[in-house]
Amino acid sequence: MPRWLPRAMVLALALYACFLLGDWAFHQLVGLLVNILLAFFLALAIEPAVGRMAARGMRRGIATFLVFFGVLAVGIGFVVLLGSMLAGQIVDMVENFPKYLDSVINWINETFHTELSRVEVQDSVLKSDWLQKYVQNSASGVLDVSATVLGGLFRLLTIFLFAFYFAADGPRLRRSLCSVLPPERQAEVLRAWEIAVDKTGGYLYSRGLMALISGVAHFVLLEILDVPYAPALAVWVGLVSQFIPTIGTYLAGALPMLIAFTVNPWYALWVLGFVVVYQQFENYVLQPKLTSKTVDIHPAVAFGSVIAGTALLGAVGALIAIPAVATLQAFLGAYVKRYDVTDDPRVHGHRRYGEAVVARLQKALHPKKESSEESGDD
Repeated sequence: MPRWLPRAMVLALALYACFLLGDWAFHQLVGLLVNILLAFFLALAIEPAVGRMAARGMRRGIATFLVFFGVLAVGIGFVVLLGSMLAGQIVDMVENFPKYLDSVINWINETFHTELSRVEVQDSVLKSDWLQKYVQNSASGVLDVSATVLGGLFRLLTIFLFAFYFAADGPRLRRSLCSVLPPERQAEVLRAWEIAVDKTGGYLYSRGLMALISGVAHFVLLEILDVPYAPALAVWVGLVSQFIPTIGTYLAGALPMLIAFTVNPWYALWVLGFVVVYQQFENYVLQPKLTSKTVDIHPAVAFGSVIAGTALLGAVGALIAIPAVATLQAFLGAYVKRYDVTDDPRVHGHRRYGEAVVARLQKALHPKKESSEESGDD
């Protein structure tokens, strides 16, 4: 046996063990890494506000605390407002449930000539096996729901804590990062950091402005239809439709449609039609004008980035995909050499189909002319 073979085998086993250890550690820490990534983008989003307050003489720690306090106050106010709306709506539905049940039973009796009564329906439902199993499963699942809620609160606290440190110690963090890089690389890192701050802040600014416009538009519609809890529903539609990519519009419109249906079924159709029409107005008129100077990313690229981010990191990836791709696009745009485009009509798509057909026919007949000339020379 060669002398180097045992050492090579030991080295290969050691490398394989290190790979397994690294893979295990990565899968154990992937949740923490995702939280840190989300906290980093949150810190980039509030960096302009913190920087302006710090430029006026306020300490960065206090400025960061004030910004986070404002964000938390708005978030808690929204949750309380939405929770009170849902609680009141649930109480109203429970109180009016006997009336709804009587109307349904009367419609069934008149349509199918039956003799059902509310007491019989209630007894059959309460004594059914599926209801007892549902109650047992719900009782056993209370602990799981509580653990999920506590886990979500702990994750939210972790994200806010890291984001606070990233924002409050932003200059120190940039200085530490640049200290391990040569001077020419330091300028590129600082440039990328500045672009990321601009694009992330611009993305949130444009989304916030579109959420405000969407909320006002839906509030006017809900007030005209006299739908209850119109302010809370307008805030819900504005925030959910803008800050949850791809499916946010459908999630946002479902709740107003449901509450409008309890008032009048035709109102739900009006809400659905307005949501569809406004979404088209937002996609083709409002969004391009607002995002052209902030994010400046093509809608197809934005849609693809959201799909890719969702596949990689789930909901977090969908949320940070657009500012991340916009930052990468702007950073690479500074290093890609561009040339002047020739003044060719085909660039603008002005070439007509008839001209292309004529050119193909001439090209097809040209060899026949050459063959006839060669035969004449012979």
